[in-house]
Amino acid sequence: MRGNTIVKTVQLLFWTGLSALVTVGYVSNASSLIVSLPVKMAPTGKTAAAKHKFTIDYSRPASDGVFDGAAFEKFLHDRIKVDGKTGQLGENVKIHRDGDTKITVTSSIPLSKRYLKYLTKKFLKKNTLRDWIRVVASSKDVYQLRFYNIQAAEEEEE
Repeated sequence: MRGNTIVKTVQLLFWTGLSALVTVGYVSNASSLIVSLPVKMAPTGKTAAAKHKFTIDYSRPASDGVFDGAAFEKFLHDRIKVDGKTGQLGENVKIHRDGDTKITVTSSIPLSKRYLKYLTKKFLKKNTLRDWIRVVASSKDVYQLRFYNIQAAEEEEE
């Protein structure tokens, strides 16, 4: 029975810059089959850094005078971590405040939209605004700060 078993072997024969040749062999007592397949490898070297652009729109709370955009911008600048260190944004992360309506965060390194939501909620909690304002994703790369709908809750109670 041992002579009829099939053994699969995979060998990497040679390596060139962008491709490799892979040989797959099946060996048994009766016959042998060897197949060579060219395989494309990913090119090496630096790729262009992907830009991430996220916007946090705080126009509704700011129009009521309960939200301070400058303090929020400073909070983000002090708290966003780059390579495990806070406050060292350098050229990788740019924070830009557009008037008194929104903040745009542009990053050339991987930066999660969820991380910005986490920091926004942390800022709201620090300023005791978390009970009245929530963070809502209005599109793929935009968060909005909105008030909770308290009037609808009061009408349901009555």
